[in-house]
Amino acid sequence: MSAPVPSDGNQVETSATNPHQPEISPSTILDASRRQPASSTPGAAEFSSQSISVFTPEDQEKLATAKRLVIDNLRYEPDFPIPGIKFIDILPIFQNPAAFSSLLDVLVLLIRERFGSQVPDVIVGLEARGFLFGPPLALRLNRPFVPVRKKGKMPGACRTVEYTKEYGKDEFQVQTSAIKPGQQCLIVDDIIATGKSTRDPLLS
Repeated sequence: MSAPVPSDGNQVETSATNPHQPEISPSTILDASRRQPASSTPGAAEFSSQSISVFTPEDQEKLATAKRLVIDNLRYEPDFPIPGIKFIDILPIFQNPAAFSSLLDVLVLLIRERFGSQVPDVIVGLEARGFLFGPPLALRLNRPFVPVRKKGKMPGACRTVEYTKEYGKDEFQVQTSAIKPGQQCLIVDDIIATGKSTRDPLLS
């Protein structure tokens, strides 16, 4: 998840302080599931303080730069989508090419640190946030991208899985020909308000 440290070795400067972002503290951070998190819920404060000691100094600097850029480009929207909800808007990240590129750099870094040379065969993205990060991440990793969409949006034979949300049920589909038997998948997961995920039943 990275703000780019370009190939020429020049460090990208972080953007100016975001006027839409309040002072960051563990008590004020909200997660993108649109809920005030419990004190144990990871948020921007925790993200900014994380350290991964197995990385090289250069990688650590990439990670630190990405954290600054990403946090600086979050926008906090009170009373959205309903009164009383404080919403973290991640879309300003995509308006800042340095922040978006840097975020992708560190996502790749974390994936390669986790999997080494055995990067999964397919990148799967769940509608809708998985579509924002999944395709460019697949390009960085030289892997195919497979979308998982709401029911009825894709042609051909599909596998369908129903899942329960806090306000009802929905269905996801993936084309049966998109993932071959035995292929390993790396899932760029969407955020579901309950914190649950559809990834296991859909791809098992």
